[in-house]
Amino acid sequence: MSNPIEKLLWSIALPGFGQFLNRKYFKGFVFIFLEFLVNSQANFNSIIMLSFHGEIEKAIAGANYQWLMFYPCLYFFAMWDAFKDAGGGNKYSFLPFVFAAYFVTVGCIYSSKFSLFGVMFGPVWLPMIFMLPGLAAGFIIRAIMLKNE
Repeated sequence: MSNPIEKLLWSIALPGFGQFLNRKYFKGFVFIFLEFLVNSQANFNSIIMLSFHGEIEKAIAGANYQWLMFYPCLYFFAMWDAFKDAGGGNKYSFLPFVFAAYFVTVGCIYSSKFSLFGVMFGPVWLPMIFMLPGLAAGFIIRAIMLKNE
């Protein structure tokens, strides 16, 4: 029996792992390749480390935003794909993933300028904060669409 939540969680760990568990090896290799490409080009591991150490200005300076903006869509698409291929979800189950990807991308765009209560969150924490209203919007719109059928 396939467990969609297990595949989703492995895709959160690394895009492509859920596809491997679903025996979609080509897609798995593509997602892992794209993960490593975007991650390295965006300097994402470095900005994660700097952000965890509270060095937000250095994280902002080290981020390659031209590449970093690809990451949310890649990440959430890989999660949705693994979840869907494992039999998860139903009609409109893609909406929370889509809206989360969109809101995280917007959070990434504004992460070098936007502060909340005088605190600059930078290119790791602000997009993560923006994920919450993105998921909420996706679930609400999904519920409305299902109700109106």
